Amino acid sequence: MGESESFLVVDDDPAIGTVLGALLRQEGFASAWADSGEAALAALGARHFDAVLTDIKMPGLDGMGLLDRLSAERPDLPVILLTAHGTVPMAVEAMKRGAADFLLKPFDSEEVLFVLRRALAASVRTVPERPPSKTLVGASSAMREVDELVRRAARGKATVLIRGESGTGKELVARAVHDASPRSQGPFVKLHCAALPEALLESELFGYEKGAFTGAATRKPGRIELAHGGTLFLDEIGDISLGVQVKLLRVIQEREFERLGGRETLRVDVRFVAASHRDLESMVGLGQFREDLFYRLNVVPFRLPPLRERSGDVEQLARYFCALHSRANRRFEMTFDTRALQILAAQPWPGNVRQLENFVERLVVLADGPLITAGDIQRELGRESSIVRDETSGINGRGTVDLSLENQRRKSERETLSAALSRSGNNRTLAARLLGISRRTLYTKLEEHGLM
Repeated sequence: MGESESFLVVDDDPAIGTVLGALLRQEGFASAWADSGEAALAALGARHFDAVLTDIKMPGLDGMGLLDRLSAERPDLPVILLTAHGTVPMAVEAMKRGAADFLLKPFDSEEVLFVLRRALAASVRTVPERPPSKTLVGASSAMREVDELVRRAARGKATVLIRGESGTGKELVARAVHDASPRSQGPFVKLHCAALPEALLESELFGYEKGAFTGAATRKPGRIELAHGGTLFLDEIGDISLGVQVKLLRVIQEREFERLGGRETLRVDVRFVAASHRDLESMVGLGQFREDLFYRLNVVPFRLPPLRERSGDVEQLARYFCALHSRANRRFEMTFDTRALQILAAQPWPGNVRQLENFVERLVVLADGPLITAGDIQRELGRESSIVRDETSGINGRGTVDLSLENQRRKSERETLSAALSRSGNNRTLAARLLGISRRTLYTKLEEHGLM
């Protein structure tokens, strides 16, 4: 530990705050004391701390509640629990939920310093890419239902189908089911079906033998084979062709397949989790998706709510993404003021959680200071509206028609993509065929124009 490090002690007993504060100052470190979980959150929003030592039993927001908040919003911040002898099992449970360590009361001064050093040495100074699967971000009733369904679905091996709009977090839920299952020590393999043309998708799924086609210089295992003993996540399952659907149905039913160009039948132990933002029932009715495959996939159905149906989660998500991208962009300890969070919660977020994350990252990068204000958000919302207005109408910021070739090209391309999607009933395979481009190219263009 060094002189620059600072610690927050959280305990409703002033004597604990005094003793620990004196110990830390005696060692040359800065410290502060908060008498409740709510006071601790306020202190953390006002200044930087390198670690938190918090009692478990406190009125109001207790130590467990504070831990859950910090695990979601500040996963890089070590939290050490203080507990009496009678609550050791609770402290152990807290460690499973993200606590760095715990100390028993009455504690020894050398032990306190040792535990602090160990927690700081072990702490990762970058936050995980996503929240731990056991704690999907959000406390709304809709997300509580998702959490409960994840817990129940994880116990078995039945196929799971996750439905929801783009950007709602379908992959997160798929990984959550895997992580909470008996297969958690096995591989979690994912494949984005919409990003690959049919021939490449088939070889990625099933693998191939040497000489199976031009360029197949060696044997290559497919994603199904690689997922043996674990989970295979098939994202955008509605975009696979009828030919691939037939072969996939056999694997799901029989748990066996052959590599492309091979004669040997391989058996696998794989749990399938699929996801789609499309109306698969309508596709079945139109003959675009096999009915038997749909029922094989839809054994355990999930519906992920769009962000507009869980607006109460926006504040918690925004705080989490702020911590995530502050570290990633080396802008440490950035926070929102109250009004800023209110403005974020009032937005419609048609792109769901993905759009919110991208917007928060932009705020982190462009904000002037460590506090993201309502003014920062209004400025970026205005800039976003201006860009959309310019691209769709050809009017620039000076109120004149922008006839630049690039602007007109982008406008025409976006309109053409939208028309192809509309004409194909949002079937990307058919849309790509209408446009005369590969599905990979279509996927790239849709992402570029915000049409995913």
